[in-house]
Amino acid sequence: MKLTAFISLWLLTLCYTALAAEVVPRSTFTEVTDYGDNPTGTRMWLYVPKTLAPKPAVVVGIHWCTGSAQAYYQGTRWAFYAETYGYIVIYPQTPYTQDKCWDVASKMTLTHDGGGASNSIANMAKFVIKEYSADSSRVFVTGTSSGAMMTNVMAAAYPDIFAAGIAYAGGIAYAGVPAGCFRSEDDIPDYWNSTCATGQSIYTQGQWANVVKNMYPGYNGPRPKMQIYHGSVDEVLNVQNYYETIKQWTGVFGYPAEPESTTANVPRSPYTRYVFGDKLQTFLGQGITHNIDVFPEEDLKWFGFTDPVTPSPTITATVPTNTGGSEGSPQWGQCGGMGWTGPKQCATPYSCVKINDWYSQCQ
Repeated sequence: MKLTAFISLWLLTLCYTALAAEVVPRSTFTEVTDYGDNPTGTRMWLYVPKTLAPKPAVVVGIHWCTGSAQAYYQGTRWAFYAETYGYIVIYPQTPYTQDKCWDVASKMTLTHDGGGASNSIANMAKFVIKEYSADSSRVFVTGTSSGAMMTNVMAAAYPDIFAAGIAYAGGIAYAGVPAGCFRSEDDIPDYWNSTCATGQSIYTQGQWANVVKNMYPGYNGPRPKMQIYHGSVDEVLNVQNYYETIKQWTGVFGYPAEPESTTANVPRSPYTRYVFGDKLQTFLGQGITHNIDVFPEEDLKWFGFTDPVTPSPTITATVPTNTGGSEGSPQWGQCGGMGWTGPKQCATPYSCVKINDWYSQCQ
């Protein structure tokens, strides 16, 4: 009996040790170097809050061109709100170093399990679902600019993984382009498609919907709901891409081309919200450039984060130790924005650059 009890205790201890080795430290921005098949060498960082919700949701936050996982971690509030709502955040980082943009152009990335960067990101989500017993029905994706483009790609190529997306200038997609719009005929991963960027890739609802469906042939399951943001005078990704993205997702969902409702000054002036159905909302900012505003509270609503696991965030996301020649935020650290109470100066030699009303960053 004593020997049996000892062996049982030893096995239990061994199991706990193995599990502990798989979990990153709580409330830290930590790189995960082995998350499974990674055909492109895409790097992964993870943020796990102090208190996890039962079967936590997962948010994948995708950075812009010239950005990084760390820049997106420090430049958005996903980690901050994770402490309230108990979800996990994945921060992918592009393997392409020239402009640090995402591969939204190659056949590999535009194909389900095709071996591109989108495949690597999908495997990150699968890894987290398995390791943290996360809720596979609440895996979300969002991004800005190049990250918004990848948000549309992830929603199109991996509808079996993602429940919703938000594309900013791009699911939530901020300032992006339709999935497949940046396609490279020569399969160049970090390809800049000027025809698409300047708003000259114009197709019908049906044609754009077929682009999405061809990324995962034979898939007949549910599609993630999408939220799209864009500025009317975007100088990097022409506003026509906003209208083409609407064509794409209304075509996928079978919605009419015209919105069922329009509401001015939502989330605030000068933005207008257009609702096409329960799975598609879009926002157009009049006079807004590519430097688009981000609305974290609206993002939380779209992803359904309404039940806090803690009353309010008790800690803030950790940032690198300041190694500059003077006091102030380090490179990529926050230095201003509405409600910001931290340092408003940057360490030498960095300057504080306004990203939007909510966030300024040391660059």
